[in-house]
Amino acid sequence: MIVSVTELTITAEDRRVAWLATAAVALSLVDAAIPSPLPGVKPGLANIVTLVVLIRYGWATAVWVSGLRVLAGSLLLGYFLAPGFFLALIGTTFSLLTLGLARHLPGRWFGPVSLSILAAFAHIGGQLLLARLWLIPHNGVFLLTPVFAAAALVFGTINGLIAARLLAEIPAAEPAS
Repeated sequence: MIVSVTELTITAEDRRVAWLATAAVALSLVDAAIPSPLPGVKPGLANIVTLVVLIRYGWATAVWVSGLRVLAGSLLLGYFLAPGFFLALIGTTFSLLTLGLARHLPGRWFGPVSLSILAAFAHIGGQLLLARLWLIPHNGVFLLTPVFAAAALVFGTINGLIAARLLAEIPAAEPAS
């Protein structure tokens, strides 16, 4: 019997993505432990990591970190392939697509706070759309929009302010050679 072994080379970028995804997963676990008055209203603390990654390392790295966060977070919290997983996935996808488009906007008007607010609105918009199309096939689900929009504005602002503070305090890493 011949066994072939494939050796993977781990790069500095791989390690960076792993560490950043770990931070995002940890914040997702903290998020899940915070009691919520309404299902789906959470601070979205992991989005702070996503914003920092987007601004420091680019959109592709933010996609990797966010994708790993959704996958690992759902496995650790026990809702992989349950409705909560798909809601998180669609919210993250809408958020990342919005951030991908928004990074082409003038930087002087669209910093971490405004990007965070845009991402938060996209996240909840995607989740409401999926909930309407799949889980609650009635337009009444959209009556919750003002509550979720207010939460997105508040938490998007707070997360954006935290991300801006982190970006200002933590020096950018030198590129790996």
